[in-house]
Amino acid sequence: MALTATGAAIRRLTAAQHRLQAGIARDDKRAWVVKRRERTRHLIELGGLVVKPGLVELTDDDRAAMFGLMVEGAATLRSERGDDALALWRRRGKRAFALAADNERQP
Repeated sequence: MALTATGAAIRRLTAAQHRLQAGIARDDKRAWVVKRRERTRHLIELGGLVVKPGLVELTDDDRAAMFGLMVEGAATLRSERGDDALALWRRRGKRAFALAADNERQP
């Protein structure tokens, strides 16, 4: 019985130490840590832009296909019709964001 109580106490102490370390890491304000955190958040948001329109499901998580789609988009942006394509994609994206926000607000 004492062995079990000791084991439980050690697990609680370890969990408390992990919570303390996580709190310290969250509050770390060193410049390089803040920059890394901002970059990580940015990359996560960009990843969400691949998931949100359903590209993962539509390509069956085929990363080569998703990358090819993005390469094609970049080539279009570099072409003579790049400005027109960008304006069109921006309008479609804004409408899709607005529609998603409306759907999230409705019960």
